[in-house]
Amino acid sequence: MTTGDDPDRGDPQVDDGYDLDRKLVAQVLDAVDRDDKQALTDLLEDLHAADIADLLEQVNSYDRARLIRLYDREFDGEILSELDESIREEVIATLNPSVLAEAVRELETDDVVDLVEDLEEPQQEAILDVLEDSDRVAVEQSLSYPENSAGRLMQREVVMAPEHWNVGQAIDYMRESEDLPEQFYHVVLVDPRLHPIGNVTLGRIMGTKREVPLTDLLEESFQVIPADQDEEDVAYAFNQYHLISAPVVDVEGRLAGVITIDDAMVVLDEEHEEDILRLAGVGEESSLADKVIETTKRRFPWLAVNLATAVLASLVIAQFEATITQFVALAVLMPIVASMGGNAGTQSLTVAVRAMATRDLTGSNVWRVIRREVLVGLVNGVIFAVVMGIVGVIWFGSPMLGGVIAAAMVINLVVAGLAGTVIPVLLEKMNIDPALASGAFVTTVTDVVGFFAFLGLAAAVLL
Repeated sequence: MTTGDDPDRGDPQVDDGYDLDRKLVAQVLDAVDRDDKQALTDLLEDLHAADIADLLEQVNSYDRARLIRLYDREFDGEILSELDESIREEVIATLNPSVLAEAVRELETDDVVDLVEDLEEPQQEAILDVLEDSDRVAVEQSLSYPENSAGRLMQREVVMAPEHWNVGQAIDYMRESEDLPEQFYHVVLVDPRLHPIGNVTLGRIMGTKREVPLTDLLEESFQVIPADQDEEDVAYAFNQYHLISAPVVDVEGRLAGVITIDDAMVVLDEEHEEDILRLAGVGEESSLADKVIETTKRRFPWLAVNLATAVLASLVIAQFEATITQFVALAVLMPIVASMGGNAGTQSLTVAVRAMATRDLTGSNVWRVIRREVLVGLVNGVIFAVVMGIVGVIWFGSPMLGGVIAAAMVINLVVAGLAGTVIPVLLEKMNIDPALASGAFVTTVTDVVGFFAFLGLAAAVLL
């Protein structure tokens, strides 16, 4: 995808993969400064909606508002669905009401649901009011399902056919229909009570003779998704069973909609992003577009937790004040022990949390994984113990000091591997999100054990 035939306008996919070209962003802002609507339209004409959404996210609020007003009726509904939630409400408030109405009418019902579910009630009503009656009913029905459920994720536009039809009847129906979804992958076969019984791919329909019954073309891989199922479980099913689309059913088992792979992959991406943000203790809704106050409020509690754990580690150090006073070299080497333990614990923790998120870490293999991480910590501990033992001898001329830090290194890395795996497992058993809470506990354990082992051994051996 390019931005046009003019080589000076830049290609958003050149040099940095699919990143927007900085020259293009500068040209867009220049067009906005000059109030040149035609130049702006020409620059954005060939960009994908996702690229325009990226551009809106990268500029500041003032330039974003001016760009939206100048772009005016060229604003596409797909841009709204691609925007980060952190600025979507701001963009909707900036759009001309008539432009917003036209943009929303272009969207599939699942995109409209995604658009309005996090908005304040007045903005929700403003968007729902511009929909056709049938679309509004469909969106409101989807919103009646629990948040983060399949019912919220599904689109109501679905192509279905009676189980007794043949290929010819299905083709004729699709050719004559005026309201087919813009993109779909399967025709869902249903029984007389609208219970889905299987999927038939469009490729097999188009490649088969007209008289062949659709039931002869059913896909082997077929999953039915309950409307109240958690969207995380839906995404897992798509990934696990390599689904392209899956029908969604209500409490009576009747076809209510369909979920497609693009929606499932968005959920997977969001889950990965949440895990990363939680592991860092910055909150699952953090964004580059957040204000300073919002970001500060999200990060402060976890910094406070880290302060408390640091105080605990300092109390351990205080117990060996006399030892440190006699052997100043201990103060030099302490950060090395703590840092190695913290990094090793974070490595094990990250692997464990990710495996739990993908359901690869289960009760059947948890002890094998714990044993592996402990052994990895032991092997790495021995290797680095040899290195630090030699450093201790050469640097401080004390074989005993080298032996102390070597032993402390082994102990801390073994404990780091154990804590990095066991703590998230225990937290999950207690129904506490391991991605959110594990980091502080693992850091505390590795710091406390590392300092206690190093200083305790030093006190016992060197004094």
